[in-house]
Amino acid sequence: MTDRTYDDRLDALRRRLLQAGAGAAALGALPGAGLLSANAQAAFDWKRFKGEKIEILLVKSPRGDLLSKYHKEFEDMTGIQVGSEMVPEQQQRQKAVIEFNSGNPSFDVIALSYHVQKRQFAKNNWLTDLRPFINDKSMAAPDLDFADFAKGGLQYAVESDGRVMSLPLNLDPWVVYWNKEIFAAKGIAYPKTFAEMIDAAAKLHDPGKGIAGFVGRGLKNANVPVWTSFLLGYGGGFVDAKGKLLTDTPEAIESAKMYQTLLAKYGPQGVSGFNWNESQSLFLQGKAAMWLDGIGFAQPLEDPTKSRIVGKVGYGVVPAGPKAQVSALFADGEGISPFSKKKGPAWFYIQWASNKSNQTRMLQAAAGAPVRNSAYAAAQQSSDFKAPKEWVECMLKSASIAQPGLPIISPVTEFRDVFGVALTNMINGADPATELKRATAEFQPVLDKSEKA
Repeated sequence: MTDRTYDDRLDALRRRLLQAGAGAAALGALPGAGLLSANAQAAFDWKRFKGEKIEILLVKSPRGDLLSKYHKEFEDMTGIQVGSEMVPEQQQRQKAVIEFNSGNPSFDVIALSYHVQKRQFAKNNWLTDLRPFINDKSMAAPDLDFADFAKGGLQYAVESDGRVMSLPLNLDPWVVYWNKEIFAAKGIAYPKTFAEMIDAAAKLHDPGKGIAGFVGRGLKNANVPVWTSFLLGYGGGFVDAKGKLLTDTPEAIESAKMYQTLLAKYGPQGVSGFNWNESQSLFLQGKAAMWLDGIGFAQPLEDPTKSRIVGKVGYGVVPAGPKAQVSALFADGEGISPFSKKKGPAWFYIQWASNKSNQTRMLQAAAGAPVRNSAYAAAQQSSDFKAPKEWVECMLKSASIAQPGLPIISPVTEFRDVFGVALTNMINGADPATELKRATAEFQPVLDKSEKA
């Protein structure tokens, strides 16, 4: 029996990414049949808002870079001028809250991280319901094609009452980037289990040569998904059916000990201040053996103008924990500010941003896992497809074992803040069990209050 071809595997990736959204089902029901079958062919004109100008607030990321690169294409096609700002994700989230609360935000379109901002934005009515645009034949582009969106992406974008508050852009299962050259120099194979991962980090850690055995997010708030990646592998969870936190269980404590070991013992100096961008910078300089983060960061690693490790990068599925092998799943999209006076042009922008061409470009550039099925088929047929095959294979396998990497609760930012402090304290030597018990006791009332509200 022969192995399936690479094209077969790419097609399987498309199918499995549909399934990867199953864990996100609780985030919202799918749109009704009328929405999915919306036929927007008549009277649509990309030049309808020619001469208008809109402002976009993006997150500094490979996806943000990709959209910015092609903004002129949108401007030429529509006659709409784009002013955009790209901000690191932590600052972007803070900026969003401040500006929305002001009642006069500077942006018309905002990129949002569903796993952090979806519930927050919905609760505060900070996004515009897109259904009137979708069902207006003069406003919905002919290729909007909701049937082309993966189920998981739509479930993130739609509220339980059917409101469509954004268009999805990207699904983000977490993976391990590893330096093949560093591994080969010590004769070490890619780890298959958590225990092997810790052992590899120990053997590859070489401070004398400036090489960290492992790098990941140590900065409070940003660091929580690293811990939860381990928590899921230990068989742990976030909240039980009665609303009680599961963050101080034996599984939670053991996963926190793993986080502490990898970051404190085998991480780089100053790692408690690292977000994904600092981690990426260290890794692409060839100064880290392993880096755990989202799959959408491959592009700069393969860019010879930015990376010293082109051709040396391995893309690995997160190793198996004692109870399960899980890839933590996240996602993002774009929505329109309800305060915008240019909702029509803004709607044209987010249609363009999530269109089939940009989704294909995302895959070709290894900038993320597209939410459109057609992107995978188009990539197979394109002579410009440059994404490493190993990266795509890793995406396929990770998508098949993906589960939400954060609890599905309204105060998820507060969750990340409270437990992020605990994790940073652990890097600095604090006892994991003590820190988790303190954080759990501190956050439980916050969760209880949000559920009652």
